[in-house]
Order: sequence, then C-alpha cells, then structure tokens
Amino acid sequence: MGTTAFLILAIALCFGALLLLFFVVLKPRFGAIPVDRRRPDANPEESSFSRVSQSVVDGMGGVLGKSGGPYNRDLLYNAGVKMAPADFTVMVTVAAFLAGLFGTLLTNPVIGTLLGVATPFMARLVLAIRTDKRRGKFEAQLIDTIMMLIGGLRAGHSVMRSIEAAGLESETPTSDELRRVVNETRIGKDARQALEEVADRMDSEDFRWIGQAIQINREVGGDLAEVLEQVAGTIRERSQIKGQVRSLSAEGKMSAMVLMAMPVAVAIMLTVINPGYMNVFVEGPVGITMMVVSLVMFIIGGFWMNRTVKIKF
Repeated sequence: MGTTAFLILAIALCFGALLLLFFVVLKPRFGAIPVDRRRPDANPEESSFSRVSQSVVDGMGGVLGKSGGPYNRDLLYNAGVKMAPADFTVMVTVAAFLAGLFGTLLTNPVIGTLLGVATPFMARLVLAIRTDKRRGKFEAQLIDTIMMLIGGLRAGHSVMRSIEAAGLESETPTSDELRRVVNETRIGKDARQALEEVADRMDSEDFRWIGQAIQINREVGGDLAEVLEQVAGTIRERSQIKGQVRSLSAEGKMSAMVLMAMPVAVAIMLTVINPGYMNVFVEGPVGITMMVVSLVMFIIGGFWMNRTVKIKF
C-alpha cells in the first residue's frame, strides 16, 4: 500500500513539474504584439496557475539579480538562446527535479541524486556546444560578409551603411551581430568598440582583423574595399588550412567521444537490464570509493583527450 501511494505521489509530482515547465518556460505565444497593445482597453484575466508561475519566475529573477546567475544574458545570447536568465534557470531547475525523480524511481536514490546534480552542468555543456556551433557558422559566413561589405563600399555607401546592408542580407548569426553593431553605434557607442565586442563574443580573430582594417581606414583613409579584399584572401587561405586540420583531427575527436560515452552507456544498460548489479558501487564504502576514483579519472581523461584533439589557430 505504501509503495502504491508513493508511486501515485511521484506521478502527480512529475505531472505538475511538466505543467510548470510548459506554462512557465515553454508557454505558447500566439502573437508578436502583446494583448495590452493590440487591445488597449482590454484587461485580460490571468488564471491562478499563470499568476503562480509568473510569481515563480519573478522570484527567481529577484534571487538572481542583475548578474543573471550561472546562466546570464551574455551566455544565453552567445548560445543563441532567446530566453531570460530567470526563465532558463526555472527550466533547468524543473529538469533537474524531473531527472532526479525519474532516476530515483527507475534505479535508486543515489543515481537519482547524481542525475539531478548533473543536470545544471549538462545545461552548461549544451550551451557551450550551441555557442561553438554558432561561432562556427559565423566563421563560415565571414567570407560572404566581407564580399557584401566590399560590394557596398564600391557602390558608394559608407562603412556603417555597408555593415547595415550586410546585416540585412546575411543569415544568423552574422545578421544578429552586424545589426547589433549598427544599433549600438546609433545610440552612441564607438564603432571600434562595437566591432571588438563582436570579435570577442564570436572568438574570431579574422573578424578582429576586419575591425582593425575599418578603424585604420577611418583614421588614415585609403581604399577600404581593396584592403578588405586582401584580408578576405588571407582569411580564405586560413580557412583552407583550418579545414585540413579539422579533417585530420576528426578521427581523434570521434575516438574521444566514443571512449567517453562507452562507460556511461554500459552503466546505464546494466542498470536497466539488472538494477541490482550496480548496487555494489553505491551500497558499500569500497564501491563508493571506486565510483569516486573512476569519476575523477573519467574527468581527467576527458580533459586530456579534449586538449589533445583541440587545435588552436
């Protein structure tokens, strides 16, 4: 009877967490314009659940403050996640609770606790992967961006007008970054600082060259289109070398991924097939010590392989 009641309570908590995740973080937006702007005289009534969920998000925002906590605005922006830090933190918190609950129900409390604790770190890992992909797309679009800048300059446009035109014609993330440069310069920020911040956010040494070329042209004059052509040629040669290095290191990266995923996959498979088989690692001091040592060696080995196959240009 006690087990049945516990299972019913666990299912109810899971269902409530899913509802909170949907209505707080993934709530549908039926229009780009808020209701109070489309219907100024209307005063839409919010449900009790909506008020509670909004209170949770507001409370999280008050706890995090202006810094945004571990998932601040800069981190989310660089990853291409268009969410407020409070919303994302609530989503990660709910996901951690669900992971811990399901891990406890399917295996044991120790595994459930580990899954719950690991969820925020997995969220940071996902953001880091998204950031790397976004930066890779920016690098891949850089040659086309330079060509659009050159075309705008040769058509007689100013530098900022050429950047604005390139931002309108480019794809994400180049369009987002160039439009941000234009908007920041319009409100008074120095163009050199805006371009440097783009290079820092995208971790792009090539784009930093473009910013330096634009700044030198603003100070001493000259044919900026010709300078950008030479920069484009250098970047194109660097891109070819980068492609060759990536192709040569792809095998090492794949081997590192397989070696890192294999022990985790085997442990999960054994836990699902025979739940009692892995209890020796969580019930006695010897098993816990072996688990901790294995985890430390796992982290050291993963870091070592990552440094080995990661080539800096």
